[in-house]
This record gives sequence, C-alpha cells and structure tokens, in this order.
Amino acid sequence: MAKGKTAYPGQRSLWERLPRQLRTDIVGYLFILPWVLSILIFTAYPTVASFVFSFAKYNVLQRPRFIGLTNYVYMFTRDTRLATAVYNSVYYTFLSVPLGLASSLALAVLLNARVRFVGLFRTIYYMPSLVPPVAGTLLWMLIMDPRQGLLNEVLHFFGLPRLGWFSDPQWSKPALLIMSFWGIGSGTLIFLASLKEVPHELIEAATMDGAGSWRRFWGVTIPMISPVILFNLVMAILGSFQVFTSAYVAGSGSGGSLAGGGPSGTAGGPLDSLLMYMVYLYAQAFRYFEMGYASAMAVVLFLVIMAATLLIFRSSGRWVYYEGGRR
Repeated sequence: MAKGKTAYPGQRSLWERLPRQLRTDIVGYLFILPWVLSILIFTAYPTVASFVFSFAKYNVLQRPRFIGLTNYVYMFTRDTRLATAVYNSVYYTFLSVPLGLASSLALAVLLNARVRFVGLFRTIYYMPSLVPPVAGTLLWMLIMDPRQGLLNEVLHFFGLPRLGWFSDPQWSKPALLIMSFWGIGSGTLIFLASLKEVPHELIEAATMDGAGSWRRFWGVTIPMISPVILFNLVMAILGSFQVFTSAYVAGSGSGGSLAGGGPSGTAGGPLDSLLMYMVYLYAQAFRYFEMGYASAMAVVLFLVIMAATLLIFRSSGRWVYYEGGRR
C-alpha cells in the first residue's frame, strides 16, 4: 500500500509561515533583481574592468600586461592629438550647453503661451528629437553641403559668400554647434512641463505689486523652475562631453582621418577640427585596438564629468530654489 504525506487542515507552507513584511520584501527584491543584475553586468563590471585595464598594455590580441601609470603619463605628456580632442570637446561644451539651455527655455516660454494651434507647434518642435542621430547628421550635411546645400544657397541669395561648413576647419565646429540645436526638443519639453507648474498665485501677486513681465520672469518663474534648470544643465554637460555620433558621422563625411594622413572618412574631420574626445577614444579602442590606453582615457573622462557634476551640485545651493526652502 502506497504511503503518502497526510495533509492537515491547519498546516501552512514555508512561504505562508514567513512574516508578511518579509514576504513583501522578497517579492520586491525579485522584481528589481533583473535590473540590478543588468547594472552589475553591463555597467559596474565594465567600469571596474576599464579602471584595471587602464594600468595595462592591452590590445585584444595579447594578454593584459601591467605597465603602471604609463598610459596616463603618455596621455598627459606626449599625445598631442589628445590635446586637440580635449580642446574641441571643451569648445563644444562651453558653447553648446549655455546656448542649448537658453534656446530650450526661450522656446518653452513661447510654447507655453495660450494661442491657437499651440499643440501643433509643440509637436513640430519636438519631432526632430525623435530622428535618429545618424539620419539627422546626414540630413544636416546635405543642408550644409558646400556646393549645393540649402544653407549656402540662402547665404548666396542675400549676397553672402558660400561657406565650407564641415569641410572647412574654421567652420566645422560652428556647423556642429548649429546642428546641435536639432535636438533641443527634449529639453524644451521638460522646461514646458515645469513652466506649467509655476503657481499662478505668485504671478498674480507679482503683477499686483507692479512687476512687469521681465521682472516676473526673473523674480518668479526662474526661481520656481530652477531645479529643472539644474537637471537640464547636468544632462547637457554629460551629453556634450560625450558627443560622438554627430561628430563621427560629420567627420567621416568631410574626409577626416584618425590615422593622421591615412585613408579619409574616419571621423577626424578637416585638420582634426571634429576630433572630439569620444571620437578619439573610440579610435584608440576599435581602430588601433589599444584597449589599455582607451580605458585610461575613459577613466579620465569619468573623473572630469564627476568633478564637473559635483561642482554644479555644490554651487546649486546658491541659485536653486526648492519649495519649502533651499537645500
């Protein structure tokens, strides 16, 4: 006769015997486990590995060999092209960030007006942000074509000389800056949402006190949306330091060379004028296969971005207003 376990009416499973709070915590941990694993595998591990490889001679074809600070010494003392890449990236950051923030905020103020078809205008101004970066860059390269580009035709119509844009080292970086305005829709959308949260009571009180529109904007609107300005500022700095796709595609199409005189079309741009830091890092890793040196460059970039972010957050207490007081 087969024997089996007898189930008693009051018997509970091991899961049911656990405290309710513990069961809730376990379920929560199971829900976030895939996200945590993805962060550990695809972010934490590559970050640690990059830091380790920065102290090694590693070119994929050979096993990593520890060389101490050699990569960093070469970076700061002998790599002249790195200095060019740093200059180009700093130039782009210091101009694109303030111009982009100001343009996004100005456009958000205009789109916040209560006029007919404002929803259509908001859609039109946001749609360019949905265009893939490669396609957007290729489109701008056609617009700025030195021979038949639409922008040069407009300049010629007004009696101005045609410009080389991406093929001219003097105009390639300004052309890249102009192209960066193509993606201000995302920042505009965030500013627009924050403008709608500004209490109307404060605007009305300032109006009753005799404040004009400009005074209300600087005295009421700007302080109330300052946390959003801080967020957009940090995100803009992160993006500008890591600009890659637009510079790479534009540099490739303009006949640049990362090899310094090698075959054209490898993203350096004319006279390395479009050689951004991330483009040069990419070249070191996937063109020259110098993974150790590229890792050292990545570590330096991480430290620079972290320092810039910390500096912004440390100074934010002087100009960022939070409801209920400053933080």
